[in-house]
Amino acid sequence: MCKHILNAQVSIRAPCCKKWFDCAECHAAVSDHQLRKTNEMVFACKKCKKAFRKDMTDYEEEDEFCPHCDNHYVLEAVTPEATLGIETEDIRVDNRVIKDDRIRTKQGPKSIFDIDGSNMMG
Repeated sequence: MCKHILNAQVSIRAPCCKKWFDCAECHAAVSDHQLRKTNEMVFACKKCKKAFRKDMTDYEEEDEFCPHCDNHYVLEAVTPEATLGIETEDIRVDNRVIKDDRIRTKQGPKSIFDIDGSNMMG
């Protein structure tokens, strides 16, 4: 699972060490050598789990799909983004503004059926 590209559709076989990676950053993170560049790349589709080769010198639009299952693997990369969060005080520390419905007033519930009319709604 790649932490750099969240929607990776293929794994790429590194030509230098013959190991599978989801992106070049994943290779750089675990390897002690540079990623060797080549014109022929080996991919493994994550949908059908089959490997295939692509020649990058004559790469065309129909080469953006897996030849076995037609999975579109050339997508705009979705990368993890930092999110801003607002840190506030814990609401349990100062809970004076929270009304607890379980606590009733001394008068009791209001009703329209009181005879004296002191607890009439409205």
